[in-house]
Amino acid sequence: MKLTREIEILNSQGLHARPATALVNLTSRFKSQLFLVRDEKKINAKSILGVLVLAAEKGAKLRVEAEGTDAQQALDAIAELAVNKFGMSEE
Repeated sequence: MKLTREIEILNSQGLHARPATALVNLTSRFKSQLFLVRDEKKINAKSILGVLVLAAEKGAKLRVEAEGTDAQQALDAIAELAVNKFGMSEE
């Protein structure tokens, strides 16, 4: 069963290299297939290049799709990471 959740990018500089790395480090821990969708782009959330290609700026809304045994846990963890600005302190 596929689960989805929307997240908003709260970081002032968007989803650049450091927060993208934090996201990929997190998503790589899960067995489920994880994707991020923005407009017409759907990328593997475990791919640093894919995440960077989204060019998600502050305020961008992304749909997270998860399918697998730990899909709910993955969605919860990704949502928490986004709310916490991917562990980045604002410059």
